[in-house]
Amino acid sequence: MAHDDHVKEPCVWRDLLDARAAVDAGEPCCAPSAPSPLWALFGALASTPRGASFVIAHLGQSLDGRIATESGHSQYIGCPESLVHLHRLRALTDAVVVGVGTVLADGPQLTTRLVDGPNPVRVVLDPRARLTASASVVADEKAPTVVVHADTSRPLLPRHVTAVPVRCSTDGTLAPADVLRALGALGLTRILIEGGGHTVSRFVAARAVHRLQFAVAPLLIGSGRPALSLPPVETLAGALRPPCRRFDLGADTLFDFALEAGVAETPA
Repeated sequence: MAHDDHVKEPCVWRDLLDARAAVDAGEPCCAPSAPSPLWALFGALASTPRGASFVIAHLGQSLDGRIATESGHSQYIGCPESLVHLHRLRALTDAVVVGVGTVLADGPQLTTRLVDGPNPVRVVLDPRARLTASASVVADEKAPTVVVHADTSRPLLPRHVTAVPVRCSTDGTLAPADVLRALGALGLTRILIEGGGHTVSRFVAARAVHRLQFAVAPLLIGSGRPALSLPPVETLAGALRPPCRRFDLGADTLFDFALEAGVAETPA
């Protein structure tokens, strides 16, 4: 893919949004007649029917595998094209999920302000009810917001925010399967796990992710917070080697991994 093709192709992006609207209405989804890099990347997500499970995790990282400095500064590791890509993912999913640490550190809006397309439901995983009413995602009403918390905690949230209690694991965390089950009960099944690294790692380790994406910037931080941290393996035979596609995003490179063999892939 040429460096700027992913950000251009406005007609193909409109086709993808139309495909999403069609499947939501129970109508067939038609791929474009001509090959398109944008459709190759987003087609499987756009054509996933309402109610079907599709979980995609995304992280933006430096070339040496860091998502932030030691102090937590991360805005912005990626180039503008990577941000556009992330907002397109948001527009094609039902919900975008982040951990409470990401909300407290970065104050993300989690909207689609850089692209055409609907805002997803914003979901914050907050087991110990650390969020306050002044946090960005709960203070504004730019998009529906859900806070998933441990069933033993009692968050204090504005009325427009939906609080969803989930059984807490013995380690004080929320099991990914339980989170996805709770979101599915709300009709949210096409899910973007956006961050941070700890949250994405837990969903990948739990085998709860169909697709995993890394937008890798040509940047060397040398220290800081790692992108993915999984249980250790003794030899490389135990390492994950899933099918992978690569796309250019401006100066960045996107690695798109298929973690589940049963997920439908859209031919490039």
